[in-house]
Amino acid sequence: MARRAKAAVEKAAEAPIPAAATPRKSRSTTPTAENLAALSQERLIALILQEVGQSAPFKKRVSAAIAALQGPDRVAALIDRRLSALEKARGYIDWQKRRAFVADLDATLATIISDLKPLDAGMALDRLLRFLRGASATLERVDDSSGQVHGLYEAAAEAAAGLAAGLSADAALSFATRALDGLDDDGFGLVGALLVDLLPKLPKVALEPLDAHLVEALAKLPASAGKKTGPAASERAGQEWEQRYQRLSLTRLRQVIADARGDADAFIALELEMSPERPDLAAVAERLLAAGRAEEALDWIRRKQKRGMAVVTREDLIVGGFDPEGPEREREAVEIRILDALGHKDEAQALRWSRFEKSLDPQALRDYLARLPDFEDEEALERAFAHAASRKDPHGGLYFLIRWPNLDRAARLVLDRREAWSGRIWELLAPAAEALEPDHPLAASVLYRALIDDILERGRSPAYGHGARHLTRLGELARELAPGDLTPSHAEYVAQLRKAHGRKSGFWSQVEG
Repeated sequence: MARRAKAAVEKAAEAPIPAAATPRKSRSTTPTAENLAALSQERLIALILQEVGQSAPFKKRVSAAIAALQGPDRVAALIDRRLSALEKARGYIDWQKRRAFVADLDATLATIISDLKPLDAGMALDRLLRFLRGASATLERVDDSSGQVHGLYEAAAEAAAGLAAGLSADAALSFATRALDGLDDDGFGLVGALLVDLLPKLPKVALEPLDAHLVEALAKLPASAGKKTGPAASERAGQEWEQRYQRLSLTRLRQVIADARGDADAFIALELEMSPERPDLAAVAERLLAAGRAEEALDWIRRKQKRGMAVVTREDLIVGGFDPEGPEREREAVEIRILDALGHKDEAQALRWSRFEKSLDPQALRDYLARLPDFEDEEALERAFAHAASRKDPHGGLYFLIRWPNLDRAARLVLDRREAWSGRIWELLAPAAEALEPDHPLAASVLYRALIDDILERGRSPAYGHGARHLTRLGELARELAPGDLTPSHAEYVAQLRKAHGRKSGFWSQVEG
């Protein structure tokens, strides 16, 4: 068999290209549908067979395409063999093997979606569900620091939700019920995510039996046995954590059903059941507001609650520090919508301004300005710019002024606080310097120097390339400055860098290059 395949490759590769198929010299060599159509069938076969011999994932895709000519059962059989192999595998996949594994997994998913789905959507949906149920075992044995494997499973969940949404009410109910039965082994929440996406799309008649199924599943979970000591305590604690996670997952799905049915009271009851001491006040208030019960929503959103764990976002870090107020800003946004619904316009405006003062959120300011009477917005905007520039830490103010944008005020802030800029906050300073370059070269130069100083003082060799580019831009910007605008001058600044950091050859080689 191998000899025949090799002979076929050699024969096809040696086949002459017909003159009519020879592309003109002006034709692009990019593989497009038009360009590939110009190749002879023999040449295309040769290229495919060569790639089949070199790439196992590509070979599987080609085999699936051939199997599709014989019907969905043949394609499903190929997929089932691969899924069985995945389910039985136990070996660890380190970073060196990850790339090939990802390509193989991607080929399996592509076969389900591209080859089986057009032939039989129901069979494809069953394979997607089986694929997702094997996610936990696979992810636990692979180095997925890049998130590629998890990303493939997320794509599978999204595809399955889209397919299931198009089923009839009975078929959708059957599929959702089968998916629910697999939640006890859904450690990464992928089947749960599929159901969260799917349930709101299902016919209303399917929701009640699904909710009953969830109630039955919750009733089967064992109750907490309380604290225990002894050798088995650790194992018991792990089991209880898994049970709490499963109970939480099932209850969240019941809340999704409550939302789909427009039942705010059911959602609230489930929220209190899950977290009686710390219910999600914003979520409860949003449901009441949507149900036209704004007074009740206002009562909920203003209830006092102990502060819980704070979440730090990347944006919080960019603006210069730890910000534990994210949940509070979300709560205030809901309260503002409620106040508007109740006609309490002045209270809503006061809260919008308060939000802006604390967070320098441009959208909060835009919302505030949009509701001011004519001719009052300019004064308020000036007050906002002055507030942003007066912050003790100027980085947040610069971030706001660049995003607004008001580059004139941003440049003024940079020059007024020349010694305050930290090159460590490169996510802010680098794009700010680029934005200021065209009209404010002096302010841009101040920021570029802060960036370069930080890179060299901390010896950040991975950033030497950035530092070299910043220094080149400084030289170009220096020609736009008047003598004395920036001290020391550019030539003196470079000389000082060479004196202080002349041994950092990695940096200077990139500057000279």
